[in-house]
Amino acid sequence: MGWLGLARLGLKVVPFRRLRTHLGPSTRRPARHDPAAARQLAAHVARAAGRLPFATKCLPQAMALGWMLRWRGIDHSLVIAVRTADQGLDPDRLHAWLAVGEEIVLGELPGPWLVLFRIGPAGRDEVLEN
Repeated sequence: MGWLGLARLGLKVVPFRRLRTHLGPSTRRPARHDPAAARQLAAHVARAAGRLPFATKCLPQAMALGWMLRWRGIDHSLVIAVRTADQGLDPDRLHAWLAVGEEIVLGELPGPWLVLFRIGPAGRDEVLEN
């Protein structure tokens, strides 16, 4: 719950360009591939998000899980995407999720999605231009 609160507060007071250096896997230790541990932690984050007295949308949840995985040395990617134009005017056109390898462990929603920004899997930022 603390990580969710910190992520929500960070998004309100810290510019994202500064936050993104603290997202994605750690470059200081060797990363390991452990989707089972990531899924278990994702379930904890989702459960905690539902119990908080304030709303935590997809990005703070993905950030909180990312920090937990980073601390444990688990390789992951944080992805930010937008719904395609043919999906109409959806109030939640932006979405974030967290993946371990090719598996989305938190934030899976039906698409299609246009990926705008990916952090990871090796701590690199990748901005997709279309």
